[in-house]
Amino acid sequence: MGCSDSSFIKDKKSPKVIKAATIIQNWYRGYSARLKARQRHALTVFQSIEYADEQSQMQLSNFFSFMLENYTDEREEDPELIARLFGCNLPDTREDYVKMIDVPDSYDGPRLQFPLTFTDIESLIEGFKQQKILHPHYVLAVLFEAKKVLMQMPNISHISTLLSKEITVCGDLHGKLDDLFLIFYKNGVPSNENPYVFNGDFVDRGKNSIEVLMILLASLLVYPNDLHLNRGNHEDFLMNLRYGFTKEIMQKYRVYGNEILKILEDVYTWLPIATIVDNDILIIHGGLSESTDLNLLHRIERNKMKSVLMPPIPSDGDSAIDLKITKVGSEKIKTSVSLSDQLLQHEWEQVITIFSASNYYEDGSNRGAYLRLSFNTLPKIFQYQVTKATHIRPLYQRVNTVEGSAIRMLKERIIARKTDLVHAFELYDRNKSGKLSLSQWAFSMESVLELNLPWRSLSTRLVLTDRDGNVDYMSSFQNIRIQKPVKEVHSTLIETLYRYRSDLHIIFNIIDTDHSGMISMEEFRTMWKLFKMHYGVPVDDSEVDELANKMDLNKDGSIDFNEFLKAFHVVHRFDPSRKSNKPVVQE
Repeated sequence: MGCSDSSFIKDKKSPKVIKAATIIQNWYRGYSARLKARQRHALTVFQSIEYADEQSQMQLSNFFSFMLENYTDEREEDPELIARLFGCNLPDTREDYVKMIDVPDSYDGPRLQFPLTFTDIESLIEGFKQQKILHPHYVLAVLFEAKKVLMQMPNISHISTLLSKEITVCGDLHGKLDDLFLIFYKNGVPSNENPYVFNGDFVDRGKNSIEVLMILLASLLVYPNDLHLNRGNHEDFLMNLRYGFTKEIMQKYRVYGNEILKILEDVYTWLPIATIVDNDILIIHGGLSESTDLNLLHRIERNKMKSVLMPPIPSDGDSAIDLKITKVGSEKIKTSVSLSDQLLQHEWEQVITIFSASNYYEDGSNRGAYLRLSFNTLPKIFQYQVTKATHIRPLYQRVNTVEGSAIRMLKERIIARKTDLVHAFELYDRNKSGKLSLSQWAFSMESVLELNLPWRSLSTRLVLTDRDGNVDYMSSFQNIRIQKPVKEVHSTLIETLYRYRSDLHIIFNIIDTDHSGMISMEEFRTMWKLFKMHYGVPVDDSEVDELANKMDLNKDGSIDFNEFLKAFHVVHRFDPSRKSNKPVVQE
């Protein structure tokens, strides 16, 4: 009887319990979906800005070509400047740099014995795990020895899985040493039985680029037939100036940093361009285009390409290098005007992009991956994510972190184009109400910033709206400003210098050969005029001269250009008491 009563009560409550559970489940699904959408939008911001930066690099490349043409008349007057900009004679003997550098007994970092063995690779890994800095004697020795090996290699390496069970392919690492350690932990260190292909972008952005590079080059010296390194677009001294590796070298190696950078610049040029596995799989940084020509890549003199952003200067007797790629050609692919006419859709869908740097944009933003290739089987992809925490943070915390970083980066883009954006907004706001419809605001943002983003969805994080959904467009610039180094300077000039700060930094660092941060006023003026002419910058020369003169504090005819640029940094101000016509919901 008691059992019957219990069943009755249980059955009677079941519909309510089920309904409550369904409501909770639906709420959680909606909540998770909103978090995932915010995460996707944040990653879209990162990717769009990075893509825009890559496109701006093409502008910089065109500028260097323009500058080379305009400096033709000055080659005889200032050959040193031309050599600095477009190439220089690098020292080629190991004794010049290595033998004169003593390793003191007090040094407690990794010690290497040449010729290197597997024990030296282990020593590097263990030393770097303990955050030791490799002595410059060994850094330079590894670079010189690696150059000798690389010079003997073809532009495109051919390897086979028939001689080993599998080949591991890793993508961009970008100085993420923990990712490299995790790959080795999960997949094993390089060896004759465990070959690797690292497909470029070993350095920049991450704080351990030199450590990643030393491990890879040391592994190359020990296993030259089983460790393959393709050149990426960040194995480039100009890219390093922009994305951090040069700064890392100068901070870690203050005395011998310049020497390391010089030989490193040369080592880059000898890195192979691509790797072909089993005459069937092409591994190349940046992927394929409809005009990829393997025959041309086989023939190109790769050591003459010091930077993808800068044209090579033909030496006496050399003809200019024609890098225009016009067709596809290989032993297994017939020449064709259009690759899309030749490859079927399913063949394109076997194209794989491998990116091995986890947490690339922000902690928790993405996973890294590597793949393993074996003969006549589909590639096997392995994903991972480095985390220093014992437990992975909840999704909402990870999304808030990633989104916050993305919004700050986007707001810096917005403030750098404030004048142009205000002008675009005012074209729609004929009544001068300070308000626009959401679609008008979104269209203005898209047309000025040229970022393909979901502006409507992002609007809740970027601007204030009234009850009718109209946007207070000046709130696009809330909580952020460019710090002005001189009060008298016009805001348009501030925005312009901030917008082009990365390109200007590269150009002036090339002039500043000793990385002192100091350049002459005359060099400043000459380079600025060329830059302004090529980019069509609407700034009067007198304004720049006035600003530069104010930055020459001791009036010695030189300016600290690094400090000059640092003056134009963005100040973020987060006001928790921000008022709005509607509540702000934080998920």
